Amino acid sequence: MQYTVRRSDRARRVRVVVEPTGAIEVVLPRRAPQREAAAAVAELRPWIERRLAEAGALRERLAERAGTLPFLGEDLQVQRVAGRSRVHRRGDVLLVPDEDPKPAIERWYRRMARDEVVPLLDEAADALGVDYTSVRIANQRTRWGSCSTTGAMSFNWRLLLGPFEILEYVVWHEACHLVHMDHSRRFWSLLERHLPDYRESRRWLRDNGATLVLG
Repeated sequence: MQYTVRRSDRARRVRVVVEPTGAIEVVLPRRAPQREAAAAVAELRPWIERRLAEAGALRERLAERAGTLPFLGEDLQVQRVAGRSRVHRRGDVLLVPDEDPKPAIERWYRRMARDEVVPLLDEAADALGVDYTSVRIANQRTRWGSCSTTGAMSFNWRLLLGPFEILEYVVWHEACHLVHMDHSRRFWSLLERHLPDYRESRRWLRDNGATLVLG
């Protein structure tokens, strides 16, 4: 099993990471012996193999959508245009730069994310009788949204790669944290009162969140 080793001053323990590409990285604390990398890989081999299988399935699913990009449940046809620097949507066609379009595509999704998130958040906040202080569109690796004690809200633009119901669930989830800053029974009851089918969206995000990438 091939893997790379990266030393980190911030790491406090050995950590194994399996990337969606199938690459395996072992993160070692700066002073840890090199042999701890091999020991970690041996110990975690069953888990690593499961993650590799998941990564392979993910690559197959991404390959199936070649030439298209998902947007809140729709499939947009991607058309490369020479000389274009910005992404523009025309119906169900997404016009993108011909060379290295990924950065421009991400910027477009970020712009669209703000346009989609803010009205949903305003609606949720009004229904809950609360206020928020700011909205940030982010690209967290493992978090879909967050709510600070000051009312600062953050949402991952990659939510737009999933169905609309998933974005709606995350926005309502974080809005409910403006009332209950925890995951207590009161929090889940409040969320269910306003979004009765939240469990289905939560399950979908858990099972399919890894596919919400540009590829």
